[in-house]
Amino acid sequence: MKICVLYGGTSAEREVSLSSGKGIIEALKKKNHEVIGIDFKGTKECLQKIMNLDVDIFFIGLHGRLGEDGRVQGLLDLVNIPYVGSNVLGSALAMDKARSKKMFALKGIRVACEKLVEKHAFVEEQFSHELSYPVVVKPNHEGSTIGLTIAQNEEELLGGIKAAFAHDDVVLLEEFISGREVTVAVMGNKGEVKALPVVEIVPKNAYYDYESKYAPGMSEHIVPARVSEEVTKLLQEQAVLAHASLGCDIYSRVDFIVPSDGTAPVILEVNTLPGMTPTSLYPDAAREIGLSYDDMIEKLVQLSLQK
Repeated sequence: MKICVLYGGTSAEREVSLSSGKGIIEALKKKNHEVIGIDFKGTKECLQKIMNLDVDIFFIGLHGRLGEDGRVQGLLDLVNIPYVGSNVLGSALAMDKARSKKMFALKGIRVACEKLVEKHAFVEEQFSHELSYPVVVKPNHEGSTIGLTIAQNEEELLGGIKAAFAHDDVVLLEEFISGREVTVAVMGNKGEVKALPVVEIVPKNAYYDYESKYAPGMSEHIVPARVSEEVTKLLQEQAVLAHASLGCDIYSRVDFIVPSDGTAPVILEVNTLPGMTPTSLYPDAAREIGLSYDDMIEKLVQLSLQK
């Protein structure tokens, strides 16, 4: 087939996307597809090039805004070209952490206590919250821990809010939950979605930050995760449920914390375009069920063509 891979982009996750795109392109070439790679800049020239391309399908290797948030998916829908992954609504909902958490809670999935802070209404002198320290501070529409702070006191919290505002006009404050960080890859067409083995993440740093995610050797991925069969089953069921609750399609990766106190897992977010770099989690989960990186990419393409 003739396949166009969109990668790079303009979000804060550009460097990650460049690496994902490179891997996807090489995998598709090894499967004997004709591949066109486009570093998506969002310019008129770039949009015109995409709209005039004669290809069978697009593989979106973008991460973050203007790629993972539904806008590129909407463009491809307008020109009636198929693409790998979730549609506009699923992409947009998953990108909005606060709104997606409401959907998860409606399905009975445990979410962290939170407070939403909006830039236009934020007045430092009047600010208050009821969360106990430490508090997780993060932009509402970013991934890869971009702009994230774990605040131990009020001074760090206010500094974290200001830092997060540099990335987003809406900031999410959440209770910090101590425990194992795990992730569940999800794959399949609607009605036939399956969860892959649970992956446990052990960062070398204090928490799973940007360096831990993408620098070689800065985190260990344990597959299957060191949790009980009962917890494993629950995580896999809730990952599929979270994926479906947002209207996601083909694949996603759902992140959780398994609390140290033995209480129910807490969902963090759904990633509709998870990383496909050499250190990424989704390929590790696929490998555990016998799918090589190249076979996994091919599988996602074939599933997308069956929509």
